[in-house]
Amino acid sequence: MSKPKVAFIGTGGTMSSLGVHPLELQDYGIHNNRMHASAILARFPEAKEVADVFAVDFKDIPSTDIYFSEWQALAALCSKLHAEHPDLAGAVIGHGTATLEETAYFLNLVLKVPFTVVLIGSQRPASGISTDAAINLVNGVRTAADPASRGRGVLVLLNDEIQAAREVTKTSNWRMQTFRTHDFGVIGHADADAIAYYRKVERKHYPDTEFDVSGLKALPRTDIVYAYPGSDGTAVKAFVAAGAKGIVSAGFAPGSPPPADLTALTEAVKQGVVVVQSSRAGSGRIFRSKRLTDAGILSGDNLNPQKARLLLAIALTKTTDPVEIARMFATY
Repeated sequence: MSKPKVAFIGTGGTMSSLGVHPLELQDYGIHNNRMHASAILARFPEAKEVADVFAVDFKDIPSTDIYFSEWQALAALCSKLHAEHPDLAGAVIGHGTATLEETAYFLNLVLKVPFTVVLIGSQRPASGISTDAAINLVNGVRTAADPASRGRGVLVLLNDEIQAAREVTKTSNWRMQTFRTHDFGVIGHADADAIAYYRKVERKHYPDTEFDVSGLKALPRTDIVYAYPGSDGTAVKAFVAAGAKGIVSAGFAPGSPPPADLTALTEAVKQGVVVVQSSRAGSGRIFRSKRLTDAGILSGDNLNPQKARLLLAIALTKTTDPVEIARMFATY
């Protein structure tokens, strides 16, 4: 019986990195020595035991360098793979953990392919003692190949845990259990005997979304203003002056900006900037209070600031109508 076909796309990051000693677990990036996808598969051949895996070399860069051009190229690459391999069960994207959640959510909003897409990473370099790169690769391939993974949106797999792109966030610098879903928890587990799912995400996701970034040269400038005691609106004014089309307020929990920032944000709305309220707590829905409503500030639902920024930027490629953007935040 033939094994399911899975593509492994390498973008760099910790799981592709090689230090000079097994105990070099933190400053390995200084060597700038990263493997292509084909080299990662060669280093961890067990991945080919669970599926018919083939390597797709992309870029080998730190995830801190990844932004729109790479996201756009990844989306296009997934479409190309679908055209070339109509029998493809899924694609696994190896990615640095610093911005993995942003890439996953972006793809969750724009992909138009039928197969499963799983993002994986590692907290320890491939050369490090007890590296998690090997097991995350194998489990990522298993998850992508499993028919039960289809229709769940982009998935994130690390530490044997399967999480939804919309919900997951990195919570620890070094721990293996860094990726967490604060409000709802994991959607499944990659156990040794099975890929086991327990829930689905209700919000809309690829391939049935209204967004298309294939012809865009850039995303509209969208910035985040972080709340702290004594903030005086300077950052808001600077972003507006720099040409921001959208601003996300990472406010105090449960979702309010400092008074001076609120004044500046209210003025920004009057100047045509779309402002969305989020919370620096990173958990829980934003209630659109009378104060926010009067200021023209929209609710970011329960998205953390970085995810709210992504959805706002993509929404702004379609419309600047606050009513429509509010609908998108309630949909995705």
